[in-house]
Amino acid sequence: MNLTFLASFIIFLSLLSMAIRRNNRAVRKEQERFWERERQANQVRRKPLDNLDYITIPLETLPVDIMTGDVTVRDCLDTLTALSGEKIVNFAGITNTDLKLTYGTANITALSQYDQNFTLLVQTLQKWAETLQRAGYTAEARQILEYAVSIHSDAGTSYRLLASIYDGAGEREKVAKLHKAALALTSPSGKTIARTLREAYPYIGSLRSGL
Repeated sequence: MNLTFLASFIIFLSLLSMAIRRNNRAVRKEQERFWERERQANQVRRKPLDNLDYITIPLETLPVDIMTGDVTVRDCLDTLTALSGEKIVNFAGITNTDLKLTYGTANITALSQYDQNFTLLVQTLQKWAETLQRAGYTAEARQILEYAVSIHSDAGTSYRLLASIYDGAGEREKVAKLHKAALALTSPSGKTIARTLREAYPYIGSLRSGL
């Protein structure tokens, strides 16, 4: 009995050792691929940024005249006004290495700033919409959130709040379309947002096929 156990234990250790070695080799190869791509990316010269999908903030069509005396709203409006004069691009799901390979190493600082501007934009839109929603301005909050979704915001709270507004209005098809928009996000959070919506609104499954 002891010999059988010992033999089994030795086999287990051998298999475990083989698995660890395979995993280590896979990790080393992945690291080698990463550093090779980094090496190539660092040699790419600066390229024009004219073809980027720049985002504009349509302040003239958003509810900028509502609750302007509120401190939070005022802060959001000031931030949006400042951002409207900056370059904004959504690079969710794209690594810095990919950006350097596509646009050149010399552009990485500017590109990172464009992406940071996008993050600030979606955070500000969410805060603004939440503030208006709590104050009873549902239609205005909806308008802000729909704009956020249109620029592929990956703020999960924005999708959940907009879905609750649609559901409360009986617009189930729009909840399903919102779920579809979440699935299309390049951001890693897209699938999580979509799963949250499916769990909250099970009828999405029966409506998706018709979209």
